Amino acid sequence: MTKTLRGLVGLLGFLIVWEAFSRSGIVPQQYFPPPSTVLAQFVELFGDRSFLLDLIATVLAWAIALGISIAIAVPAGLLLGSVRWVRVATRAIIEFLRPIPSVALIPLAIVLVGAGPETKITLAVYASVWPILFNTIYALDEIDPVMVDTARSFGLGRGRVMFTVALPNAAPFVLTGIRMSAAVALILVVSTEFLAGGASGLGTFVLDASTGAGRMDLVLAGTLVAGIVGYLINEALELVHKRGFRWSAVDREAA
Repeated sequence: MTKTLRGLVGLLGFLIVWEAFSRSGIVPQQYFPPPSTVLAQFVELFGDRSFLLDLIATVLAWAIALGISIAIAVPAGLLLGSVRWVRVATRAIIEFLRPIPSVALIPLAIVLVGAGPETKITLAVYASVWPILFNTIYALDEIDPVMVDTARSFGLGRGRVMFTVALPNAAPFVLTGIRMSAAVALILVVSTEFLAGGASGLGTFVLDASTGAGRMDLVLAGTLVAGIVGYLINEALELVHKRGFRWSAVDREAA
């Protein structure tokens, strides 16, 4: 409760400073509206059907991208983490691809997959794969060799050791990677909508509000919605992590 109260006090203080600065006249309110105006627009947006469709489009693209990322990164991480020669053989290409900014690939993605929702999903998948992949590899590196040797001494093959020993121990690390990738995927989906345009999405809404009527109150309200969506996603995944993996070393270290 104390932690929550402190957070609310900090948020209230930030809003008061923002309100005072915006109304001071240092910056015209049309360029930097006060939070009272932004919050009023924020509430009104949830009565706007077109905005709700934009919100649904963004969340749906995010969910698809994260699901594909998990389906790709977890098996790949298990393979690279358990088969050393595959890991060595692919290290150069992985280290070459990983630092490339996803937004820099927007023109290529548009050419390859078109300018529809596929573009933002593809780029979000590209950016989201890496945290899950490397957390999975790291998790396999951290498994106690004694556990693996004990399982093998009971006659378990490589496959059974992977699914009965390695995967359960790697699960908390994998979920940490998923939490990181969830934020990355949302950022990429909204950024691609904003930079590449599109028929719908939060990024498209912000783009239209900023370039059309120049409504900064709508821009900030839309940005606030994106931030709240990201916060709720992270809180939900953190709750799953805490309740599902109370036994894990990851949670004990975090505590």
